[in-house]
Amino acid sequence: MVSVGVFVGLIVGDSSNDPITFNTNLKGYPDRPGWLRYIQRTPHSDGVLYGSPASEHVGKPTIIEITAYNKRTFETARHNLVINIMSTEEFPLPYQAEFFIKNMNVEEMLASEVLGDFLGAVKNVWQPERLNAINITSALDRGGRVPLPINDLKEGVYVMVGADVQFSSCLREVETPQNQLRCSQEMEPVISCDKKFRAQFHIDWCKISLVDITKVVPVHSNRPDPGTGVLPDIGEYNPPSESLKNRDYFADFLITLAVPSAVAMVLFIILAYSMCCRREGVQKRNMQTPDIQLVHHSSIQKSTKELRSMSKNREISWPLSTLPVFHPVSGEVVPPIHPDSYETTSMLLMQTQTNLQNQIQIPQQQSSGKWYS
Repeated sequence: MVSVGVFVGLIVGDSSNDPITFNTNLKGYPDRPGWLRYIQRTPHSDGVLYGSPASEHVGKPTIIEITAYNKRTFETARHNLVINIMSTEEFPLPYQAEFFIKNMNVEEMLASEVLGDFLGAVKNVWQPERLNAINITSALDRGGRVPLPINDLKEGVYVMVGADVQFSSCLREVETPQNQLRCSQEMEPVISCDKKFRAQFHIDWCKISLVDITKVVPVHSNRPDPGTGVLPDIGEYNPPSESLKNRDYFADFLITLAVPSAVAMVLFIILAYSMCCRREGVQKRNMQTPDIQLVHHSSIQKSTKELRSMSKNREISWPLSTLPVFHPVSGEVVPPIHPDSYETTSMLLMQTQTNLQNQIQIPQQQSSGKWYS
């Protein structure tokens, strides 16, 4: 497994400050290979291709089509990138250590000078004869969360390196019970060689992984034979005939309509019998009522009928306020305020002063003692 990191930077147009985006895909296919990833933060930054091919890709050249789009001038350019994958069996690296660097992004780590500084720090701690980067992966590809845009937080990057010698005592300090306990309590372990990385790389020592390939037991799974992919010959296909048998729906009709109707009819008959045929009646009620109570009820009912008949036959005398009156001075007859021909509900309870003066004229006395109107 070999790590591949390629910076993509095609300049389209006259100015290198134009916003440019890149589209990458395997030649003849709409997307990239499964082992190859691409990232570009902004249209003004470079695009980065990175990944780690497997052993089955060794010896097969991979052609990547890179298309650049200039968003200011709308120009495009296309370039083919050929990746030759070679085997590393000639230089085996059986001891592999994976570090998680918290203060780096994947495109920053893939820069040659930054990766060189990290390998130099690891070599100073490990002291191997051969040391090489095997895989570089973003923390987002491992299920990490996007950090908040505060305090210049980074996504983090996993870097796997391989060497040809045993792990150093400094790297083995992570496996001590004291440091394992501190990691379980989410505390930072005490590593003696951390100061050699701290100046530039902040390593999460609780996430370091040490693997010895010579002690790994290979697991071989028995896969079933996929076969040729061709179905066996079982003869010609015989579709069903176009003529379908007639189906009798009478039984379905009985179950759907007749049975519920019969149940509803039985319930209706029971209800009708309970309400109509089992009534007590007035005669049975009178038989169960005491005689003195019936006499009282009959006398009250008779008195009520007599009072109603008397109220209909009596003569009603009109109130004095509705009869004609005589003026005390002139002797004239003044019509009543509420005559019989008017409805009392539509008459005013009090008349205005103007209407009263037009209706009643009071005679006044002159200075000579004569009356005039």
